Amino acid sequence: MQTQSKVYDSYAQAEHVVRDLEAAGVPSGDISMVANKYISDKYANVDEATPAATGAGVGAAVGGGAGLLAGLGLLAIPGLGPVVAAGWFASTALGIAAGSATGGIIGALVGAGTPEAHAHVYSEAVRRGGTLVTVRSDLPAVAGILQQHNPVDPIARGKEYQTGGWKEFDPKAPAYKPDATEIERMRRPYI
Repeated sequence: MQTQSKVYDSYAQAEHVVRDLEAAGVPSGDISMVANKYISDKYANVDEATPAATGAGVGAAVGGGAGLLAGLGLLAIPGLGPVVAAGWFASTALGIAAGSATGGIIGALVGAGTPEAHAHVYSEAVRRGGTLVTVRSDLPAVAGILQQHNPVDPIARGKEYQTGGWKEFDPKAPAYKPDATEIERMRRPYI
């Protein structure tokens, strides 16, 4: 089964992608999402992913029948801190984190077939407010669905980050706190 990952600048874009994937016949259990915690008022002020703070959480969507988006909850991924997540990929990133030199999300992305340079950009994009969608499927429509909602171009975004002095995703970097304008961008409705 092929695995594909894309990052979107807003949660609303990623939400549309997930709904389109489910409508195309991709089971919710084969779709995952990892987003910056600031996409939600519910989680924006939570600094630790304790069981009381996590809500439904990562595994709740699997087999739930209500779709992936119903299973979103808070999870701590090394290098990203608390993130809003659901699905198999988030669990994989958490599992790979133990002993990984480059952080759980990098190891999980590379293990799923994403080139390492793109994995660093995708991880940094989530840290800065983006939303990662990862899907396992051999359906031909998946690539088109992922592309039609304007994903981040990892090469262009990597160059943009490098202009500001960024070299690669650093799982030990302090948590990124977006400003009000960035939070508004993350939460903006997508049409």
